[in-house]
Amino acid sequence: MSALQEFKKFALQGNVIDLAVGIVIGAAFSSIVKSLVDDIITPAVLTPALKAAKLSDLTQLVIPGTAIKYGNFISNILSFLIVAAALFIVIKLINAAKKKEDAAASPPPPPAISSTDALLMEIRDALKK
Repeated sequence: MSALQEFKKFALQGNVIDLAVGIVIGAAFSSIVKSLVDDIITPAVLTPALKAAKLSDLTQLVIPGTAIKYGNFISNILSFLIVAAALFIVIKLINAAKKKEDAAASPPPPPAISSTDALLMEIRDALKK
């Protein structure tokens, strides 16, 4: 098998395609979360603090005399926490759906043997000996 054929087989596997779709969706989701944090949560939560510091934007939060922008850092932490929480919820939902699917797909356990049947099987085995 040539290298080109091996690459084609690898690239067209379901796992690789699923991974590519996940990356694209993750990038889109990341921009949505960034907008949520930058445009809604940060202004709503930090507006009183920004007004007290006489600032209009979180990016203006810097340590005086340095280039350290801790306002951006706070915004990125909020973005990370929201993405992590959303992924946690999505994974919990997927796992719950898989458990339901597995429970529905697995055959029911065999019925327990009654004491009468167990006694009859013992008698049968004794007669065979």
